[in-house]
Amino acid sequence: MGNVDVAVDSGLLSPVRAGTRVEQVVGDRAWLQAMLDAEAALARAQARLGTMPLQAAAVITRTARAELFDLREIALAARDTANPVVALVSRLTRAVAELDPASAEYVHRGSTSQDILDTAAMMVAHHALSVVDGHLGEAADAFAELALVHRDVPMAGRTLALHAAPTTFGLKAAGWHQLLVDARVRLRRVRDEGLPVSLGGAAGTLAGYLEYAALDGATEPGPEYVDGLVVAFAEETGLSRPALPWHTLRTPLADLAAVLAFVAGALGKIAVDVLSLARSEVGEVAEPAASGRGASSAMPHKRNPVFATLIRSAALQVAPMAAGLTQALVSEDERSAGVWHAEWLLLRECLRLTGGAAETAVTLARGLVVHPDRMAANLTITRGQLTSERIAAQLSRTVGRDRIKEVLTRASAEAEATLRSLFDVLAETPELRDRYTAEDLARIGDPTRYLGAAGHLVDGVLGDRPGPNGAR
Repeated sequence: MGNVDVAVDSGLLSPVRAGTRVEQVVGDRAWLQAMLDAEAALARAQARLGTMPLQAAAVITRTARAELFDLREIALAARDTANPVVALVSRLTRAVAELDPASAEYVHRGSTSQDILDTAAMMVAHHALSVVDGHLGEAADAFAELALVHRDVPMAGRTLALHAAPTTFGLKAAGWHQLLVDARVRLRRVRDEGLPVSLGGAAGTLAGYLEYAALDGATEPGPEYVDGLVVAFAEETGLSRPALPWHTLRTPLADLAAVLAFVAGALGKIAVDVLSLARSEVGEVAEPAASGRGASSAMPHKRNPVFATLIRSAALQVAPMAAGLTQALVSEDERSAGVWHAEWLLLRECLRLTGGAAETAVTLARGLVVHPDRMAANLTITRGQLTSERIAAQLSRTVGRDRIKEVLTRASAEAEATLRSLFDVLAETPELRDRYTAEDLARIGDPTRYLGAAGHLVDGVLGDRPGPNGAR
């Protein structure tokens, strides 16, 4: 066996995110850089308020580069302190001292580990959510195009896995589009308003920041200094300003968990629909083909729906992990023992699984193959029963609502048992024999003429978006 780098998670057991864009912004090096960025941003914020030399802030910022530090060494050192910030601060201080010994004493000035790691987590989440947002937009556009191209293509609507009433593929694709639009609205709200800096100090009072500000500043700092420091720190990091220190007020994590679960769930619903429609017995859609894609290790004939499978797998994983993040709301005192620490891996996995699923969805949406001929064929497999709702409505004026329901229930059972057309069976019933022929009933029960407001609903969702070849 070759050498194994134990510090690298290659994604072997998580192919949905292996090689995706989100991996780059949530990996160990990205988290290390985010912690360093938080330290540098804090130094610049303090320098802006005159409680740190500008030179010190500049040296700290120049030194806060992940490539200068040994990830594995910091990870192993974190076993002695239960978080990686302590080891990182020690090594950052040494690196700053090599450039400018006078600046080294200003590293992590008045701060605490949770301020840095929580702020870093929010920065990582901000980057990751931006990546996910881009993918969702691309997939939503692709589904909108599918909805327009197939706006009026009839297909069987299914409820509880069985044929129910006709619908259109355009309406189904418009629903996928709308799910992703809804996901983007929620994601952007959290990204733009719900990811705050963390600034509380040792016990959430900012006492350390005030104490060092009094030592380093020209005047005794007051409440306005605290407000100014939070504002400056938020501006330096690009994050929002919290109402209070949130070491054990874990609203940001709960909000992140909720939106990631929603996004993953929305993508998972689309994947499940595709898996259902791609069944051999259904065959109404197929994933984009490529050499080797979907291959089976045992069955040469198979081309498995791998994209939908990967997306669904991510959705099934994100939901329970998001629940784990939500449990962080139950945190004791001013710093939790184990609860805060349990969030980190759950958050990263939720981010990269959701990001991997979103990127996979773009490929799926852009390459999805639609088979209207199979949709048309499947409209007939229940031999007229797909439009029993319309038949009941049309014939109730002649036979009566309660009576026609009895007739249809009885006729449907006979048609199912004898494998005959519902129209033929109905035409032979005493209630209808002298009033309608099988041909009359077939015209009433034509599924292509019972699509309700499907086209209008598609238009309402897609608005003024141009259709195929620029038409509407």
